[in-house]
Amino acid sequence: MNPEAYVEMATLESRHWWFRARRKILGHIIETMGLTHPARILEVGSGTGGNLMMLSLHGSVSALEMDDNARKLSSEKTLDRFTIRAGNCPDNIPFPGEQFDLICMFDVLEHIDEDVETLTALRKHLAPGGRMLITVPAYQWLRSEHDVFLHHKRRYTARTLRRVFNESGLHVDRVTYFNTLLLPLAVLARLKDRIVSRKRSSGTETPSLFINSTLYAIFSSERRMLTRFNLPAGVSLMGIVRAK
Repeated sequence: MNPEAYVEMATLESRHWWFRARRKILGHIIETMGLTHPARILEVGSGTGGNLMMLSLHGSVSALEMDDNARKLSSEKTLDRFTIRAGNCPDNIPFPGEQFDLICMFDVLEHIDEDVETLTALRKHLAPGGRMLITVPAYQWLRSEHDVFLHHKRRYTARTLRRVFNESGLHVDRVTYFNTLLLPLAVLARLKDRIVSRKRSSGTETPSLFINSTLYAIFSSERRMLTRFNLPAGVSLMGIVRAK
């Protein structure tokens, strides 16, 4: 990922509506997964550590992050509470012989050229009955300058994500879109950015308190729908998978 993006993430992820609502949704999903206790959790691509405290509510958390500055920011933010090891996927997963009940990749897979090889390698670190919880951006036609800034290799559809899971030897429990309610707003923002040739996507800065709170409330409300049914479209995708 662009090194500047880590600095931006460190300042945004505690207050920006998108990061906060995504954590709320993912935490709610994890609550419904019935993890063993105490659960061992690995976050792959932990960035500047914005998800680690949320994940720690559900088990003992370790993390993998390739960027030195991101690991430093993460350790400072979490007061060295978590084991955050240097590594990269698929060739250097620094947890030899260790297995986890839950492996999380939150908007990470799209940064990696070898997505199938990465999931195949991580599959070997799943404990019996363990699962992966993965999110990725949806729809290549939503690609913007922000994807370029973040060094995204691709965006996915439900079909292409399922294909990657199957080729990785993973059984698909669930694939669903999310960030559905705000999809029309995202489409309009992308169109506007293309018309005015913006170099950065609209919405990457934290908006005013009222707008930030409103967008957070709308996005985070999807957690209730996601516990009942899959959503047919959205800005993002979520997959829950296990080893075959």
